[in-house]
Amino acid sequence: MQDPNQDTEWNDQLRKHGIIGEKQKTEAEITEEQIVKMLEQTIDKKIKEKDGKPLEDRNLDELDEIEDESDEAAWLQYRQQRISELKEKAAASKYGEVREISAQDYIEQVNNAGNGIYVVLHLYQSGIPLCELINQSLGLLAGKFPCTKFVKSVSTTCIANYPDKNVPTVFVYYEGNMKQSFIGPQAFGGNSLTTDGLEWMLSTTGAVETELEADPRHKATINSIFHSGKCNKNKDDSSDDDDDW
Repeated sequence: MQDPNQDTEWNDQLRKHGIIGEKQKTEAEITEEQIVKMLEQTIDKKIKEKDGKPLEDRNLDELDEIEDESDEAAWLQYRQQRISELKEKAAASKYGEVREISAQDYIEQVNNAGNGIYVVLHLYQSGIPLCELINQSLGLLAGKFPCTKFVKSVSTTCIANYPDKNVPTVFVYYEGNMKQSFIGPQAFGGNSLTTDGLEWMLSTTGAVETELEADPRHKATINSIFHSGKCNKNKDDSSDDDDDW
């Protein structure tokens, strides 16, 4: 039987009258998009073979160094794309600190923060240890994640008659809409909260991209239980010794 995918006049007539379907693409017939993708993969593979570092992890100086080793047209296209990505990242990295806001600033600083912007708002009261602890941690996290906007405000200044029992409170907004809220000491695990623990909490909302592999609060809880049990055991042993004596 004749191959319906062959380029023959007979097959052309059969296709014209709808007797056989259109010629199917063979493996050799790939799109321009597939060619570009294959080229990028080839370039990336060659570079990885050289020193194990992928393209997306390189800065502009490193990209310049390997420009001569790649196809010029494809390389220029990729380099331009990488420059745009780095410029966008630099433009987004414009915060880096925790800003104090008032009720008048709320709409502008939180609701109208802009597209693609996460806002972490801490409502606190002075003199509360956990609030001070969170403010210190947020200061560190703001420097670590400059693309995220961190702000704080005295709770009753920002929201009139806000109950003291609800502080500390952390609201997470994205593009002006609230995504998550952590309200009251229990939501943070009390004064045992660490900066890593707070980073993990914020990462679950999407506000920061953490490199932590697990929730550090679980480890702290296990250690606390272990040490508590160990202390009680020592206390019981000591008590038994006293009785024996």
